[in-house]
Amino acid sequence: MIDESAKADLHGRLRRDREALLWKLDGLSAYDARRPLTATGTNLLGLVKHVATVEARYFGEVFGRPSPEPLCPWQESDGSDLWAAAGETRDQIIGFYRRTWEHSDATIDELPLDAPGHVPWWPEPYRNPNLFAVMIHVLGESIRHTGHADILREALDGRTGMRAEHEKRIDEEARAAHRAKIEQAARSAAPVAAEQSSPVT
Repeated sequence: MIDESAKADLHGRLRRDREALLWKLDGLSAYDARRPLTATGTNLLGLVKHVATVEARYFGEVFGRPSPEPLCPWQESDGSDLWAAAGETRDQIIGFYRRTWEHSDATIDELPLDAPGHVPWWPEPYRNPNLFAVMIHVLGESIRHTGHADILREALDGRTGMRAEHEKRIDEEARAAHRAKIEQAARSAAPVAAEQSSPVT
């Protein structure tokens, strides 16, 4: 039996990252919250919607506890969980995420870490993980996409960090100097790297 303290640690980290992800929407216009910021269309509100959908599936149907939120069958997933449609509001998506937390937390609290689950969209022989493995998987997804959100938000207006209470005033001059130092190091290293990679004749 896996130590129950592991559950508390994983659950605590998941809760922390949920809040960090939502904070990345703080103060943004409706357009900036949902507009595509990469070549593949990655956007902040879409990341929230996607992580909410991930939690709803993994802590819902995987353990025979279907989410009360409407979800299409996993076989019909078409990527629409990665962006917000024109008719979807920020409040609707955030509400979906917060209600999913409640359902996920109930699953985590009520089941032991060795409770068996079934993930039909995973390949064999990995389709029957226990709660511990699913918590690790969902936490990994949450951390990954919160990191994406951190970079996207920094690109929008320079804001960084995990929590509002730890946010520091942006020192544009210091940031520019730091960036210039890194840029200079990269430019200085480029000729050396090119020389090292050249074939010997």
